[in-house]
Amino acid sequence: MIDYEKIPSPCYVVDERALRRNLSLIRSVKERAGVEIILAFKAFALWKLFPIVREYIPYSTASSLAEARLAYEEMGNKAHTYSPAYTESEFDAIADCSSHITFNSLTQYRRFFERAKVRGISCGLRINPEFSDVATDLYNPCAAGSRLGVVADAFGEQLPFGVEGLHFHTLCESSSYDLEQTLAVVEERFGRFFHQIKWLNMGGGHLMTRSDYDVEHLIAVLQRFKAKYPHLQLILEPGSAFAWRTGVLVSTVEDIVENKGIKTAVLNVSFACHMPDCLEMPYKPAIVGATDEKAGLPTYRMGGNSCLSGDFCGNWSFEKPLCVGDRIVFEDMIHYTTVKTTMFNGVTHPSIGIWTCNDEFRLLRKYDYIDYKNRMD
Repeated sequence: MIDYEKIPSPCYVVDERALRRNLSLIRSVKERAGVEIILAFKAFALWKLFPIVREYIPYSTASSLAEARLAYEEMGNKAHTYSPAYTESEFDAIADCSSHITFNSLTQYRRFFERAKVRGISCGLRINPEFSDVATDLYNPCAAGSRLGVVADAFGEQLPFGVEGLHFHTLCESSSYDLEQTLAVVEERFGRFFHQIKWLNMGGGHLMTRSDYDVEHLIAVLQRFKAKYPHLQLILEPGSAFAWRTGVLVSTVEDIVENKGIKTAVLNVSFACHMPDCLEMPYKPAIVGATDEKAGLPTYRMGGNSCLSGDFCGNWSFEKPLCVGDRIVFEDMIHYTTVKTTMFNGVTHPSIGIWTCNDEFRLLRKYDYIDYKNRMD
């Protein structure tokens, strides 16, 4: 168990034991289902921990030149790459770091296919099945008017020459039953093309490491589909599942202010800068030692330390009143946090560390003024 008093504040801390548990489960699904599972950097890209990841899963997916380079340089393999739009100035560099490239549109495919083909890259198209269980429009790639993927009506009876794969990504922290429903729609609308392709990428959003996820059902769904289309390589590229509940964000109470009966604990971290999904999605994270608001208990809103008026989240109740200097530890703060942080307002950026299997803290990265200054350079 992490000893939070040994952690510098503020700091993201990865629990190595929890990370290895997730990796072990993901590898088990990969082997039992006979599919390829790769890491999506958009959710987790702490490259100093890639040596641990590679013990279980060797491949990754990228959505930009920077991520493709990270895959090639730090994961040690070329990436499965998808981007909503490749640019003229970056495409060749992306291609040099990619084994697979998925194009978002037919126009992008026609524009860049030949340059990928001469490098021996396996090319695919992202499809939009116009079906998704995702309730939050910000995260729903199949919402009306979506820019992501090609709808079935845009195709004739044949895929463009050279297309070897299809890619759909419609899930977000979803269940195996959501995948099952989505696969049925994909098969209905795009199944006529399956004999023309070599691989089917089912994207991310498969939260197989969540405690209530039906892993056995996932394996059964994948095995049934694979038996029906044995020539297809099936690929899943989850992100959150790798880092789900693998670590925390340690922060400190710097002040307590009260206005109209609302007490706010002002922290040395920012929701806007360091926990953006709390404002975007929105969602309320758990805090170690706290509960949802309860009558009769000391209750506080958590406030960030940026100048944004809406940089707060709440409310939580504690067994005793908070004091300046108390630690506030936000749970499950590794996926979609470290990759989405900003240096807005120049607020101090949390360090990154790992709590090892030997029950020792190891600092991976500390940020300072130069990091902020160089972003403006």
